Amino acid sequence: MEATQQKNEVVCKVCKAHLENTAKVRHLTKTQMLLLHQPKRVININIPLIMDDGSLHVFPSYRVQYNDARGPTKGGIRFHPDVNMEEVTELAFLMALKCAVVNIPFGGAKGGIAVDPKKLSEKELERLSRAYIAEYVDFLGPKKDIPAPDINTDAKIMGWMLDEYEKIKGTKSPGVITGKPLSLGGSEGRLYSTSLGGAITLREYLKQLKKKEKNLTVAIQGFGNVGSHLARILHAEGYKIVAVSDSKGAIYGPKGLEVEKLIEDGKKGKRVQDYHVGKKISNEALLELQVDILVPAAVENVINEKNMKKIKAKIILELANGPVTASADEYFEKKNVTILPDILANAGGVIVSYFEWVQNLANTHWSEQKVNSKLEEHILKAFGDISQLCIKEKISYRKAAYILGVSRILEAEKNRGQYL
Repeated sequence: MEATQQKNEVVCKVCKAHLENTAKVRHLTKTQMLLLHQPKRVININIPLIMDDGSLHVFPSYRVQYNDARGPTKGGIRFHPDVNMEEVTELAFLMALKCAVVNIPFGGAKGGIAVDPKKLSEKELERLSRAYIAEYVDFLGPKKDIPAPDINTDAKIMGWMLDEYEKIKGTKSPGVITGKPLSLGGSEGRLYSTSLGGAITLREYLKQLKKKEKNLTVAIQGFGNVGSHLARILHAEGYKIVAVSDSKGAIYGPKGLEVEKLIEDGKKGKRVQDYHVGKKISNEALLELQVDILVPAAVENVINEKNMKKIKAKIILELANGPVTASADEYFEKKNVTILPDILANAGGVIVSYFEWVQNLANTHWSEQKVNSKLEEHILKAFGDISQLCIKEKISYRKAAYILGVSRILEAEKNRGQYL
């Protein structure tokens, strides 16, 4: 079957770059590349909202359903001023690969609204959240596309969105959204699942090196839900957390920071630089610290051509989506810096979202212990599959993860008859 394409296709440049790197190791035909480097469905809706003062504001919003060969699409909804179609497309692509890597029966999607939620009142935030669902309701469903929280969205917002969906559809449908409050069918362990999955991934890698966790130094860029829970988990396991940051800046304490105090202060609304211990530094300076392990846990593309040569850590644990650019990734591979890639390291969130979906469809509820145990099983299996590929092909964890994810998606596409 010969592959052809239309000129008005939506192509993700970052996706294409990673796929071309993958194709250098594992041959991909023109047909396979065409199936993979462009999304199946792209939706852009401008949402009008009446503000509290009676004025009207229009918010650009997006939903990209990248690939659904392996099952209904799955992906978060983020609220951020910089949200745009290119970003959402890249993140939907990563979600498709992530679900394939950890072998759960979902495709990849992502959504977002270009908004600074900190500038909205509680009522405006609720109205905008409900409006998003009202606009996209025909494209969503527990067996079609299942949203979840992402940057600046949380369980409360997911509860509003679930309620709006059920009101429109006239039926109870808890499986349409994950990351919900427990009272609405949320899962035990979901709040910290991304962090726990990352900690397990790091632990397994260090086991291969026969390194002990105790006193290994860690810098975490991003001290929101994911970064703070990771700090808590790693601190309890004996790592030394020496630097953390939020959007306003970072602090560095070479002897280690009091993680519990930082987390408690954060719950009270304090910024990390309000903590009067250690040295105040910038987010950029945190990335360049002399530490054993660097954890970008905020936004994408923070490690790039401009700063890659200043990075001193020998292990990078990607808990943000796409925090290292493709060119920086190639540089680190040549410098023997290990990157534990996002499509494995931060997959704990979507794994437990899958568990939540399963529980909702079966109308049951699992214990926290069962959820965490099953999460560990999935991460261990995926890490083992990737490690085997690394050894066999003598390639990086990133390339091995991409090969694994791509091959599983293509297998599904082939079995559906999409190519010969």
